[in-house]
Amino acid sequence: MILTFIIIVIVIVAISRLAYSVYSMLVIGMKDPLDHKVFQTIFGEIITLLIALEFSRTLQYVVTRQQSIIQTTVVVLIAILALARKFIILDLDKVSAGELLGLAAATLALGLTYLILKIRKNTP
Repeated sequence: MILTFIIIVIVIVAISRLAYSVYSMLVIGMKDPLDHKVFQTIFGEIITLLIALEFSRTLQYVVTRQQSIIQTTVVVLIAILALARKFIILDLDKVSAGELLGLAAATLALGLTYLILKIRKNTP
């Protein structure tokens, strides 16, 4: 119950930050929508919101007893979405080769895990 409340607070904060970013970009004109950093920031906020909403929905299934455990596929998909967010907001000028290699390895591992889960689900 407490975790669900915390996720709701995170969703509300993410929505307010996203709304302010879009408002300041479109209405006030403080931000240039063609600037690469602004683009990264806004899409990073959108994906953060999607991650929080998906996590909240998954927790609601468990809390309302519609599912007794969280499905592995959902957790893997949330992790892939988090990695996609990381790649979108990544500043290639400031990242090391080791960090890129680690992100690539994590992406490959999650992709293979998802593939294995799908193959296992489709086989009788």
